[in-house]
Amino acid sequence: MVEIERKFLVLNDDFKALALRKNQIAQGYLNSHPERTVRIRIKGESGYLTIKGKGNKSGTTRFEWEAEISLVEAKPLLALCEKGVIIKTRYEVEVESHTFEVDVFSGENEGLVIAEIELKNENELFEKPDWLGPEVTADKRYYNAYLSKKPFKKW
Repeated sequence: MVEIERKFLVLNDDFKALALRKNQIAQGYLNSHPERTVRIRIKGESGYLTIKGKGNKSGTTRFEWEAEISLVEAKPLLALCEKGVIIKTRYEVEVESHTFEVDVFSGENEGLVIAEIELKNENELFEKPDWLGPEVTADKRYYNAYLSKKPFKKW
């Protein structure tokens, strides 16, 4: 129940032609405390309840627990969330043996594009495609819970 993840800004749209999947996502936070977040997500026709803990010093590793819930359960829970529901389109792009999840944000976060990669350990090596920009893993401004309160358009 540990997530090891790195985040990067994206330089251009070249990843779109390489995407294997594309999904619309709406997510909100029932709790967005820095020590723990409780997130509701609707992705396609499925719902998810996710609890995340505080990240380590580098921001790459933290506790994560997730359970799939029905769309019937997820919709009213999303309506209960704190102000600032995140809307984004997620593209899944395979590069070598890894999958990058590239989120193109809409609404108040339009203009922001972030790529995330999950790793088996913090020092795992991976291929960095040309469209991958600067790393922002440790920058809390790029956490979705932060973006729900302080949208990218208002920076």
